[in-house]
Amino acid sequence: MQASAPTRNRRTLDDRMDRMYRLDCMGAAAFVVVLWAVVLFVLVMMLGAIDDALIRGVIIAASIALLLFNTASITAMIRHYKEDKAHIYGLDIRNLDHARAMRRAGRI
Repeated sequence: MQASAPTRNRRTLDDRMDRMYRLDCMGAAAFVVVLWAVVLFVLVMMLGAIDDALIRGVIIAASIALLLFNTASITAMIRHYKEDKAHIYGLDIRNLDHARAMRRAGRI
């Protein structure tokens, strides 16, 4: 038995939304990993050049706050994307499909 066209199109749309979501998750995870690596590298390099214990403490605290808040915000963003996947990615896919159709028709 063959699925009807709306069912096939819906499945395809869901697959495309899932793929876009997975790519966004991978990009966000890569960003967080790079952020941690860069901040920790800079922190280690700077701590060797700073003698004042108070300044070292402030820099360490600021680095920890930066990493925690940025990681939390990226996690919240991904969670929001998952909750509202149909709206966020569905709209994007419809716009991409419309632009592709316009290019094929020679309007762009």
